[in-house]
Amino acid sequence: MTERPKEWVFSDPRLKDLQQDYDAYTEEDFQVWKILFERQIVNLPKAASQAYLDGIKQVNFTADRIADFREVNKKLAETTGWEIQVVPGLIDDDLFFGLMHNKRFCSSTWLRKMEQLDYLEEPDMFHDAFAHMPMLTNQHYVDFLEQLAGIALKHIDDPWAIELLSRIYWFTIEFGLIREHGELRIYGAGILSSAGETKFCLSDAPAHHPYEVKKIFNTPYWKDKFQDKYFIIESYEQLYHSIPEIERVLEEMLAETANQ
Repeated sequence: MTERPKEWVFSDPRLKDLQQDYDAYTEEDFQVWKILFERQIVNLPKAASQAYLDGIKQVNFTADRIADFREVNKKLAETTGWEIQVVPGLIDDDLFFGLMHNKRFCSSTWLRKMEQLDYLEEPDMFHDAFAHMPMLTNQHYVDFLEQLAGIALKHIDDPWAIELLSRIYWFTIEFGLIREHGELRIYGAGILSSAGETKFCLSDAPAHHPYEVKKIFNTPYWKDKFQDKYFIIESYEQLYHSIPEIERVLEEMLAETANQ
């Protein structure tokens, strides 16, 4: 990747004029948000990480109001200094990681339709807001995101490196578990927005592994069904402090591939 100023993403034309138009949400949108919110929130007091439970109170999400990004940004400014960046949907890796390295978390603004309540191929705003945004109030969590994105930007032109780093992101930010007071709890957003996977991931059906960087690098994932294995961190400090190991093991694996 050609060296660019850290703030290059802010002038990227792909982000021009993108913002949440709150007044454009329809009655169906509010109904969808309410149904999804009420269906999942009852599962979380005994399933979600305390950081998530604290975070959803801080960002003040409720069943009756779709998340307002202006309000979320005020709360994040008071806690970790992060901000929500509206994006048109799935975006290129360089922009995705560039935004995260600048403390901007990407979110779409569209909500699924009533007939899509149970499955979507592409994450919608309920997933981005309800599942991800409360965790952005945790400092070690966002520091991990920022540093992981920085590693990705160093290797942005290497598809294999990005694939390996996507596995770390997948098995932590999207599908990560944490052990709190001796019990498994959820912090991964892909689980937090899924009532079915919330119950499944904490059951005895899947495998549960300690958080191990090299093992995650060697573990492909799938997007169209529940995971068959989950990785458990002991704290968010552990997650953040694994950044040097992620960088070191990645360099070793890339060197091994180059020598084959």
